[in-house]
Amino acid sequence: MTEIEEPTEDQVAEEPDALEQALAETAAEGEEAAEEEPAEEEPAEDDEAAAEPAAEEPEDSDEEEMDADGVTVSKHLKDSVEGSLRLKRLLSRDDDDAPDPKKRKVVDPEAAQKEIKIRGLLAKWQMVNDAVCKHVLRGLSLEEVIEVEKSNYVPDKFHMQKSPPELLGRFVGDLKERKMVGGSPLDSVGAFKYYHKLDLESEKKLRALKHKDLRYVLTEYDGSRPLDEVIADAAKFEPEEQCTATAIPEYPGPSTVGRFNRLELIDPLADCAVFGDANLTFAVKLAKHRKALGHVGRVIATTFEEVETLRERYKEIDESIKVLEDHYAEVYHGVDCTRIAIDPRFEGMEDSLGAVYYNFPHSGAIQGFFDGHPVVNWRHENLMRLFFRALRSFVKPGGSVKVSSNMGAVGVRYSYIVGSALDNEFVHVETMPFLEWHLHRYGRSYGDKRDVYKRPDAKNNQSYNAQAADRDMVYCFIYKPSGETLPPQQVRLPPTLKTLTLTVDGPFKHLGEAAKKNLAMQLHKRFVTEVSGTHVG
Repeated sequence: MTEIEEPTEDQVAEEPDALEQALAETAAEGEEAAEEEPAEEEPAEDDEAAAEPAAEEPEDSDEEEMDADGVTVSKHLKDSVEGSLRLKRLLSRDDDDAPDPKKRKVVDPEAAQKEIKIRGLLAKWQMVNDAVCKHVLRGLSLEEVIEVEKSNYVPDKFHMQKSPPELLGRFVGDLKERKMVGGSPLDSVGAFKYYHKLDLESEKKLRALKHKDLRYVLTEYDGSRPLDEVIADAAKFEPEEQCTATAIPEYPGPSTVGRFNRLELIDPLADCAVFGDANLTFAVKLAKHRKALGHVGRVIATTFEEVETLRERYKEIDESIKVLEDHYAEVYHGVDCTRIAIDPRFEGMEDSLGAVYYNFPHSGAIQGFFDGHPVVNWRHENLMRLFFRALRSFVKPGGSVKVSSNMGAVGVRYSYIVGSALDNEFVHVETMPFLEWHLHRYGRSYGDKRDVYKRPDAKNNQSYNAQAADRDMVYCFIYKPSGETLPPQQVRLPPTLKTLTLTVDGPFKHLGEAAKKNLAMQLHKRFVTEVSGTHVG
């Protein structure tokens, strides 16, 4: 339980004045958020502050949105990469001069109300000068800020291990996860029940179905007809062709469907892609698996780093590449999975991928910060948001996507994976324990400089001693596009250069003003480099 600090008499005396001044300023102008952190307010976000220079930015021209680092984006792929380009513009604009004060500023009443509540919370917590806590709250919607307010939560300023911004960021994440499916194992019926908001009686009926009938219901039910009608149709249905999906029709439904996911019985004709496979050991295992099953679809194995860097870290990398090429796989280096729409190597692959894999995604460690710290955690959330948006143009309808992660991870939280998938019409169909997956025995790696002295260990999959292997999960999704145009992909706003300079914990804790400013500029430069598709670390 969080310990709530009792304010001192001086703090109590100062608090009403600070709050009254904050409320008066915001109600009168509705612009304070933008003046303090101009780049943090993004027009595409629902949680923007009251007024923002970003609102003054003219609508992006086709040339701006269709060109990234000199590479032209096809019109039909623009949506797949727009969020990534917008994030880069946000960070780059932070270096620009302040906007012209004579320009008319747009005031959003809802954002003004949110700013009032944020200032009230910070005054209540006696943290009016905590720039990072302010950044966390401004990244929320008005409804979420109200929820934090009603919870009576107060960050513990005397926590032995975590700073108030870290605690606040974790609390906000926990609030969101209470409203969604959990991160623990969940079979196909459980995921289906949650997605369609079915009751316990409906779940019992589904669990009693045989494999043929359950698969029919999972495929055909969309909520437009009563579940009982669809179950009745399933009993009459006879598949026209014999294929993997129609095998053993009389076996128990839930366990049989689960075996299909665990045995990785994917479309034998479709290509599949593996992203972020640093040492390519998973891709090798997948290629051998597909060959043993007689598949003719290609394996497209990708790494984030260039091959020269990989050779410095993994002495076996050339052998892995040779094995993949012997299995007729494609190997691409320097691939950013959030920007494949502007990667010429993926040209012509639209709507062709039948399966996609991304094991233990991570945006890279930053020295001095834990992965859950708000200064760096936005990178992990945006990784998942932009990854699933990019896949929309390349995964064919009905294609599968599997993302493995630890259910207790604080970097890429499970809610980032599931939430980002659902936002982009990838339906969550199962969460299975990683150790039950047929492909789990491969050589995991950190994917950064640590791999030089910490070799991956495939035995019992104990590469990482900081997390329990039995809490590793594989989150399984199926792409079911509605055909409707989705709104622009929201991105988690990065901290501005000013916010970084005002950070007082992590590597900034014992630095002087000049050193803080220098470190803030280095971090900001790294963020810009990362969102441009270049790996650092």
